[in-house]
Order: sequence, then structure tokens, then C-alpha cells
Amino acid sequence: MFTGLISDVGRVAAFERDANGARLVIETAYDVDTIEMGASIALAGACHTVVAKAPRRVSFDSSNETLARTIIGAWTVGARVNLERSLTLGQELGGHIVSGHVDGVGTVVGRSRDGDAWRFQFSAPKPLLRFIAEKGSITVNGVSLTVNGADDEGFHVAIIPHTMAMTTFAGLQVGDPVNLEIDMLARYVKRLLETEDLA
Repeated sequence: MFTGLISDVGRVAAFERDANGARLVIETAYDVDTIEMGASIALAGACHTVVAKAPRRVSFDSSNETLARTIIGAWTVGARVNLERSLTLGQELGGHIVSGHVDGVGTVVGRSRDGDAWRFQFSAPKPLLRFIAEKGSITVNGVSLTVNGADDEGFHVAIIPHTMAMTTFAGLQVGDPVNLEIDMLARYVKRLLETEDLA
């Protein structure tokens, strides 16, 4: 589990892909000695397992399923990546509960200044739109955000200067794809409504 609060922006140091998937090597400012083998780290919001370590570098295997359903399959060496280590008991929950399971890929369709902040507009896959509500939570590339508004094509958010400085949002441009994870509460409300007549 994660909070959607980015704790490092890493860099893709190596990306080796074959028929079985990909091996990702991410350069990070994390103290690698404190990361256990098998630990979970979210890469742009997609939960991955640590499979190897080296000074300032952590390696992950990404399955074909993950590569097909997220933005990770399009990464190249040098790409900047939002990173978050998994939540531990007793840690402050400052964002919202994030599973690290990407629900779909959206697209940046607008970016403009809004006072000191930036307004980003995103399109979203139609099956996800019903789960995105004004003042609800959403995760974009691993970042916990509040939805400022939503319609039948997508949603928009405000990005404050701190978030711009501490994540990869500063580099996002119109047309760029993004990983989306809907609010877990919305997911369970949908399931409850679907199974209401089974009670």
C-alpha cells in the first residue's frame, strides 16, 4: 500500500526488454541499504518488487501485462520516474490509500498557469470516468491528487509549486500519457452496488 506522496524522482538507468517482459534499473537517491530484497516500490504509481540492488540503483522486473497496461512500456533510458516506498505501520497517511495497481492510461490534454499553481487537464478511459468525481481523489503517475472537476471526457487538477518541484509533473506536456489509479473507495462502492441483489 502507498499514500501517493512521492518521496524521490528517480531515473531509468537501464531498460532491457524481451519476450518475457522487462528488467528496469532505476537510479535513486534512496539509501539502498535500507531497502529489502522483495520490497515494494511504486514506479509512477505501479507497484513493483525489488529484485536486485546496487549502489544508488534498484532493479525490478516488469511483466508484459504491466508493460501493456501502463506507461512503463514506453520508457527509455534517462526517463524521470516518480518513486514511493511502501507504507509502513505508524507512518502518517498524508495523501490517500493507493494500491499501486494502475487502472488505465490517460492523456494530458491541457496545461496552463492558474495563479501560483498549474492546471492540468486529462482525458481518461471511458470505463474509469464514472469513478472520477469532483473533490474525490485520484492518482496520476503515482501522485495523490484532488479532482477539481470532471466531465464525460476527463478531469482536471491543480498542481501547486511544491508538487511541481518534487515530482515529474514539470516535464509533462500535452499529449503525454499518464498512469491513472481511481480512488479505492469508489472501486468498492461500485462492487457493492453490483452485488446488492445477492445479499
